[in-house]
Amino acid sequence: MERELALEFARVTEAAALAASQWVGKGDKEAADGAAVAAMRVMFDTVHVEGTVVIGEGEMDEAPMLYIGEKVGTGGPPTVDIAVDPLEGTAIVSKGLNGAIAVLAIAPKGNLLHAPDMYMDKIAAGTEAKGRIHLEASTKENIQEVAKALKKSVHEVTVVILDRPRHQKIVEEARQAGARIMLISDGDVSPGVATAFEDSGVDLMLGIGGAPEGVITAAALKCMGGDFQARLYPEDEAEIERCKKMGINDINKIFNIDELVRSDDVIFSATGITDSHLLKGVRYHKNTAITQTLVMRSTSGTVRIIEATHNLNKKPLFKDKRINWRINAR
Repeated sequence: MERELALEFARVTEAAALAASQWVGKGDKEAADGAAVAAMRVMFDTVHVEGTVVIGEGEMDEAPMLYIGEKVGTGGPPTVDIAVDPLEGTAIVSKGLNGAIAVLAIAPKGNLLHAPDMYMDKIAAGTEAKGRIHLEASTKENIQEVAKALKKSVHEVTVVILDRPRHQKIVEEARQAGARIMLISDGDVSPGVATAFEDSGVDLMLGIGGAPEGVITAAALKCMGGDFQARLYPEDEAEIERCKKMGINDINKIFNIDELVRSDDVIFSATGITDSHLLKGVRYHKNTAITQTLVMRSTSGTVRIIEATHNLNKKPLFKDKRINWRINAR
């Protein structure tokens, strides 16, 4: 993929973040999500690719979500698969909390695992711990391996886990091991990616979360040289059947990072909506908005933080009639 596409996709996540930011703290997560989706869809139409959403919010009958199988872009080439989460952290935005981002990942057609919208058991770590973590190892063993890799004591290792009843056991095991625990309410893409940043304060991410978010996190860590493993976590027979229809017959298979993201040509973009482990959220000053976006390409290994100032009097996005989610609510 041409390197110029990285900036084009940065504009896509910027648009979604700007739209969703209008709803921070307003208690309406559906409106926030809808605004982000509508803005992202409009901006995708300006990008010169033939794109297919292979990881999205759901199926076609769940519109206005960016649904699995939706075609985006001007019609290409190149032909690419796209994983999207226009608003990672709908409840976060609704409550005005930290950790919400707009995020996507792109790879050549056929190179992203077609993950169904269900749960996935995950483990993520940065570059120095690559090859030292494993989903079948105990929580204690993984923490110890990360500590060795980072040349830290176990007591200095910070583990991020979603605050859910299902994670009680791994939280207890992490505490017994002596690690520092950071429980989060929602949004595990940001801390998963943050494991690859030395100054993020996050060393390891564990637990069960969304499968689409897992593949997106794996794409980012592939750009950074980090490590990620996952196993689908179906809750009923219907979800097992859905996996099989998508070509995943071994439900217990542990996917490594190269199976989740098969290409070495990956682009990742994320824009902060509210402050997170990775990025500052959208900030408003009179008639301008400032966004911070993380853009990465695996082929070059380049990691960019783009801080952009948007003139809201001139921003064409907010005048597009296709965006019908009252983006100008502010």
